[in-house]
Amino acid sequence: MANIKSQKKRNITNAKRAERNRAVRSEIKTRVKSASADGADDAALRAAVSRIDSAAAKGVIHKNAAARKKSRLMKKANAGA
Repeated sequence: MANIKSQKKRNITNAKRAERNRAVRSEIKTRVKSASADGADDAALRAAVSRIDSAAAKGVIHKNAAARKKSRLMKKANAGA
């Protein structure tokens, strides 16, 4: 445990951010799964792409990782359509 006051504050901030980022990543996985399921509609696909974009913009995931996820999702959607 840190003894410096600023580091104690930083530890609390890091814990909050980690929890928020974990929730965002989990939501991305859920939306991608529902969008790539059989019989998924365009709304599910748009929601997944939108969530991936916003996570990349906020720095939760890297922009190249977001592009890769979107590419794979669209490839799967176009193959099924």
